[in-house]
Amino acid sequence: MSDEQQQATAPPAGPDPAEMRDAVTRVAALGALLDEVKAAYTTARTDVQHMLDQQHRAVGTTTVDAVVPGAGRVGSISRTGGEAEAAVVDAEAFRAWVRDHFPSEHTVKVVPARIETAVQPAFLAQVLAQATAAGVARYADPATGELHDVPGVKLKPARAAGMRMTYTRKSKRTPVDGRELVAEAWRSGALAPVVLPALAPAPAGPPAPAGTEEGQ
Repeated sequence: MSDEQQQATAPPAGPDPAEMRDAVTRVAALGALLDEVKAAYTTARTDVQHMLDQQHRAVGTTTVDAVVPGAGRVGSISRTGGEAEAAVVDAEAFRAWVRDHFPSEHTVKVVPARIETAVQPAFLAQVLAQATAAGVARYADPATGELHDVPGVKLKPARAAGMRMTYTRKSKRTPVDGRELVAEAWRSGALAPVVLPALAPAPAGPPAPAGTEEGQ
C-alpha cells in the first residue's frame, strides 16, 4: 500500500488535547460566571427599583444618570410609573348607588323562585372608564353635570412600577455608544471596583478553633 493510500484510509487527527482542555474550561467558567452575573443583575435591579420608588415619593425625580469611572455618562435609568384602573370592589354598594341615582341603568329580572338585580354592562363600563381617566372613583352625570362619589369602586394597580435603561447613542462628540463605553471600561479595569464586589463570594464564617475538624 502506498503512502498516499495509507493517508487516505487513516482516521482524521483529533484536536490538540491542551487546546481542547482550555476551550472546555472556558465554556465551563463562562457558563458559571454567566449565572453569577444574572443573579447579581437581578439583585442590582431590585435595589435600584426600591431606591427609584423612594426618590419618586420624596422629590418626584424619575430619571438618574449612569456614570462609569473613566467613561463618564453611559446612559440613564428611568422609573416607569405603574398604572391604575377603576374596579368594582363592593358590588352591592355599587349596585345600590346605580339603583338610587340612575334607575334606568339598573335592571330587575324575575326568574322562577328568585329576583335578580344588576347594572347595565355598558353603564358599568362607562363609570369605570371615567373613574380610571380621572384617577378617582367619581362619575360626572352627562345629563346634569352632577359629580358623584361612586361607592364600591376603587382605583387598583393594574401594572407595577418598573424601570427602563437607556444607553447613550453615538454622536460627533462621542464616536461610541454607552454599551461600548461600558465594555471599554471593563477591559481597562476601571469597572472592577463597581462590578466585582457584586460577584464576590459571601464572606466565610470565623475559622474553626485549632485542633477541631468539621463534623466533630
